[in-house]
Amino acid sequence: MKIAEIHTPKGVMKIKFYEEDTPATVANFIKLVEDGFYDGLAFHRVIPNFVIQGGCPFSKNADDPRVGTGGPGYQIPCELKGGNQYHDKGVLSMAHAGRNTGGSQFFICHNRQNTQHLDRNHTCFGKVYEGMDVIDQIKQGDKIEKILIVEIEE
Repeated sequence: MKIAEIHTPKGVMKIKFYEEDTPATVANFIKLVEDGFYDGLAFHRVIPNFVIQGGCPFSKNADDPRVGTGGPGYQIPCELKGGNQYHDKGVLSMAHAGRNTGGSQFFICHNRQNTQHLDRNHTCFGKVYEGMDVIDQIKQGDKIEKILIVEIEE
């Protein structure tokens, strides 16, 4: 089984993917990770009690007025019909600017209370299972040092 390790200055978040429910979204994320796409990008949007968001290529430069608007140069379809499509603390979900416009930006939820309206609107494709405390420590501008894909035994 593949997991992701998101390395930040505040610690490491380990994520189990929802490969069965969202295979295309997981495959896209893994490809971007393996290409080094996320290395050095910032969590450009942090809303307390809601989400931390990263994955915009323009966030390497915090002064770039396009921060928050970038992607990988293509869009992927939402995968909303499978199981696990509910937002809760630690859930990794695909950000988008409208249905089927996601690509590289993702968010991790702070809680269930303020994110349930996102259910079946944004593709949930994994969940933090270790390093949950890191989510609450991330501040806007904190860097994604690197993301690793690691093969583990189930």
